[in-house]
Amino acid sequence: MKLSFRPYELQLRHTFTVASYSRKTTPGVLVEIDYDGLKGYGEASMPPYLGQSVASVTSFLSKVDLGRFSDPFMLEDILAWVDSLSVGDTAAKAAVDIALHDLVGKLLGAPWYRIWGLDPAKCPATSFTIGIDTPPVVREKTRECEGLYKVLKVKVGLDNDKEMINTIREITDLPLVVDANQGWKDRQKALDEIFWLHEQGVRMVEQPMAKERVDDNAWITERSPIPVFADEALQRLADLPALKGVYHGANIKLMKCTGMREAWKMASYARASGMKVMLGCMTETSCAVSAAAQLSPLADFADLDGNLLISNDPFEGMKVVEGMITLPDRPGIGILCKK
Repeated sequence: MKLSFRPYELQLRHTFTVASYSRKTTPGVLVEIDYDGLKGYGEASMPPYLGQSVASVTSFLSKVDLGRFSDPFMLEDILAWVDSLSVGDTAAKAAVDIALHDLVGKLLGAPWYRIWGLDPAKCPATSFTIGIDTPPVVREKTRECEGLYKVLKVKVGLDNDKEMINTIREITDLPLVVDANQGWKDRQKALDEIFWLHEQGVRMVEQPMAKERVDDNAWITERSPIPVFADEALQRLADLPALKGVYHGANIKLMKCTGMREAWKMASYARASGMKVMLGCMTETSCAVSAAAQLSPLADFADLDGNLLISNDPFEGMKVVEGMITLPDRPGIGILCKK
């Protein structure tokens, strides 16, 4: 197996604002694994809060010598070795994991949802994200969603939350989910807002308060009328046991958990422990989003819209049809390279 990689900057269709920053681009690195005439594709995406960069990802990938393994089917051994090369670098590890899964699926001639025994008819709707912005821009973004999506995700956590929701409600009565991105500071005010949001048709909330405020998040979860999901509080499988009782559910993202192999384990653990499952993404191409979508029949909620937020997607993969995640019947992670 031969690994190659190159930087690729993702261009956003709109400026993207959350409680802590704004951006117009997202740095990325595209990965290929060549083996026996086939290519497996992978991707690392690095939004600011992830703490990784093109330099750190390419530095890590330079250490990955897959030629030491003769059999790509040895996923557990290969990915354990890749993980052992550093403590962090989760996005870089995810890129290798995704490319390896894509390759193995192609060698088997089957998509990963079928290899895992999942029913593609059980894929949920994906939410489409509307970042924090001025009312005119929020109205424009909401109108662009008309007839395309069944659920909208709204970024909140600043002092204009109600303005955001009321502006969207001028345009649509679609179900909403919200992500506070740790933005709320007072637990009683947060809970009061959650009750108000519930009255406005909001069905779940992500990461209401800072991840370090475990007792406050647990207090909110115990009293919330809608499910509360961990986002920033959750990185990898080892984090999950401590989150039971603090949140109702877990938002699993490939860039944080090192890829599909661990995401599968996390979803299985969450289900077994009585927690709800959400699949999320960063701003990503159809490569990483399609990889995550292979797991989507396991999810209660999905926020797999990262490829829809960019204007320069080099891949074709999973589709959103009438708001629902639709998986292609292609082997591996189900993508085609447009180049």
